[in-house]
Amino acid sequence: MPWFVKLETGLVPKAKFDAHVPAHLAYVDQLNAQGHQAQTGYWRERGGGMLLFQAQDYAEALAIVEADPLVQAGLVSYALHEWVLVTTPDPPPTAPPPMWPQV
Repeated sequence: MPWFVKLETGLVPKAKFDAHVPAHLAYVDQLNAQGHQAQTGYWRERGGGMLLFQAQDYAEALAIVEADPLVQAGLVSYALHEWVLVTTPDPPPTAPPPMWPQV
C-alpha cells in the first residue's frame, strides 16, 4: 500500500486542541487495527504535526484524513501528500558478524 502524509497546522489555542487529543489517538489506534500502520506526532516547537499512514489510494487517504477528529472539529488545516519512498532499509543480516577474526 502507498504511504501518505497529512501535514497539519493548528488553528486554535493549545488548551482547546489538547482536549481533542485523546479522540485523535483513539482514531490512530483504530487505523492501526485496520492495517494502516499509522504514526502521529507533533512538532516540538508546537503549532502543528503530522500523520503518516498507508492507504489503498489517494481517495481512501483523503477519507481517512477527513474522518480524523482534529479535522472534524476544525482544529487544524492540513495538506495531504502521497509519500513515494526511494530508499528502503537493508534487510537485517541472518547472523551478526563475528567480533574477532576466526583463527
